[in-house]
Amino acid sequence: MERPPGFTLPELMFSMAIVAGLVGWGVPAFRGLARNAARTSEVNLFLQAVYLARSEAIKRNGVVSLCPSEDGASCAGSGAAWGRGWIVFVNLDRDSPAVRDAGEELLYAYPAWSGGSVVANRATISFRAFGQSGVTATFTFCDDRGSRDARAVIISQTGRPRVSDRSSSGTALSCA
Repeated sequence: MERPPGFTLPELMFSMAIVAGLVGWGVPAFRGLARNAARTSEVNLFLQAVYLARSEAIKRNGVVSLCPSEDGASCAGSGAAWGRGWIVFVNLDRDSPAVRDAGEELLYAYPAWSGGSVVANRATISFRAFGQSGVTATFTFCDDRGSRDARAVIISQTGRPRVSDRSSSGTALSCA
C-alpha cells in the first residue's frame, strides 16, 4: 500500500518551527534596515540643501543661507529645531544670524522629519560667493535609537559637508 501524498504532523510542526524562527530573527533586522534608510534619506536631503546653498552662492556671487523653518517660508529663530524643516534662501542683506526678509528669494523648503530630531551647533549657516561657510557646523540626526545610531553632517570652514558617525573631534555623537 502506497502512502498518500502530503506531510506528517511532525514534519509540518518542524517546518513551521523553522519558519517562525527565521521570521522572528529577520523582522527586527528589517526594522533596523528601515530606520537606517529613513535616517539616510533625511541626511541626504540635508546634504542636498547644503550643496544647493553652496552652489547658488557661487553662481549668484552672493550669500545663500540655511535656517530652520516651521512654515517653509521664514526662519524660525534662534533655538528652533532643525528637525521641523529648513529653508534655503538668498540672503541679500547678509544678516547674521540669517533671517529671511521680504524680497529675499526662497530657493527651497524642506519638510519636517517625523522620524527623529536634528541637533545642531548653529542657529543658521550661510555660504558666500567663494564657497566658504566661515564656521564649522555639525548637524546630528537622531532617531529613537539614540546616539549610538546617530549620523552627523559636519560642514568644514570651506563649506564642504561630510557624513560621519563620530563628532568632528572624533568623540561619540550626542543626541541631547
